[in-house]
Amino acid sequence: MSLTRELIGLIRAKPVVDADLQSAAMFVLDTVACALGAAESEPARMLSAVAPPASGDMARRAFYFGGLSHILEMDDLHRDSVTHPGCVVIPAAWAAAESRDLGGIAFLKAVLAGYEACCRVGMSVGKTHYRVWHNTSTCGPFGSAMAVAELIDLSDKEAVWALGNAGTQSSGLWQFLESGAMSKHLHTARGAESGVLASLLAAEGFTGAADILEGDKGFYVGLCRDPDPSAITAAPDGPWELTRTSIKPWPCCRHTHPTIDAAIELHSRLQGAEIFKVSVGAYQAALDVCDRPDPQGAYSAKFSLQHCAAVALCDGKMEQTSFDASSRARIAEQRSKVDLHLSPSVNGAYPKACGTEVRVETSDRRVLKAVRNETKGDPENPVSANELSAKAHGLLVEGGMPAGKASDLVSAILDLVNDRPVRSLGLFASANHPSPHFARSA
Repeated sequence: MSLTRELIGLIRAKPVVDADLQSAAMFVLDTVACALGAAESEPARMLSAVAPPASGDMARRAFYFGGLSHILEMDDLHRDSVTHPGCVVIPAAWAAAESRDLGGIAFLKAVLAGYEACCRVGMSVGKTHYRVWHNTSTCGPFGSAMAVAELIDLSDKEAVWALGNAGTQSSGLWQFLESGAMSKHLHTARGAESGVLASLLAAEGFTGAADILEGDKGFYVGLCRDPDPSAITAAPDGPWELTRTSIKPWPCCRHTHPTIDAAIELHSRLQGAEIFKVSVGAYQAALDVCDRPDPQGAYSAKFSLQHCAAVALCDGKMEQTSFDASSRARIAEQRSKVDLHLSPSVNGAYPKACGTEVRVETSDRRVLKAVRNETKGDPENPVSANELSAKAHGLLVEGGMPAGKASDLVSAILDLVNDRPVRSLGLFASANHPSPHFARSA
């Protein structure tokens, strides 16, 4: 039996309890808020010009929602797979559920299934895959295809075809980071869209390779130097991978978050003392992606450990404005004091744990240290329901939604566990649903 068949069988055999649905609704809320919070941004305008949100095309709507979800860099992260499953799986599932006028329970179950496929494939690709390939983009289509397969009632055979054709569309290179290009938004847009297309084609009888993962000319051979195929079916009776996913409290690359968390602690201990030198011990993937001593734009600064450490140490907080031109200029001198190095202990624990070691030496030669084995938002240190609702409300208001409507939308999304129809939320105007309930203007 192929790995894809085993994966589908494992997912479809997993029981779903009320707590799982409630967790899924929380991640839907987070993803929707991240998307709508970015709706007035310039990248969002570009995405909507190519894939109008009012389109009745399911795949194009998933493309728009998927790209929108990743703009603010505040969407979720599954550590073991180093994927952002929400911004690929949820847009695809939303587009399908909205198009078919399905209820919240079916939608949330599909979200659980999609996360499971995305994260299990992501855990199987090995560490070196991430050095060149963006895991969310390469593994995401498996998740979006699985979610849609559940919502359009594909048979096991058809679901295998869907995942086979999702896998052959896998792509997404890190080269955009060198110039701060916008490709990362395209990665999640295409990841969502590819899964929709793959499942819709499968419903028409369009076949895909059953052995897309392990075949001689398949995913592992082409994209992975050190794959671990056993991760596809490991611990089948364990919790849903969605419940092992982290939620971001800060609007930047997740690799910077352990350092931010530690630096915010040190800010309070510095008590205004002048910083002489900062040393950050990180894991290799964080250094590969986030070693940017002199970021030239806001987006580049979100991938700069040096900038994030300096801001958190100086300000004791991290906000969207922490990356703008004035903040980059204000923090430049402090940023130059930050030195990065590989920490063997932190690196050895990755990706099971994403940690950091931050050491600050003051001008009067005091030494302060803070260590993180996990960070705020991880399953071991989760954000509460109230904290997540506050994050979502804040993002929605920042995106231009009136506060009252934002509160209503938060409640409506959490009400999906009571089988509220997805279409009733009307997030985006379409030919089938012309009047969005939660327009950003009053």
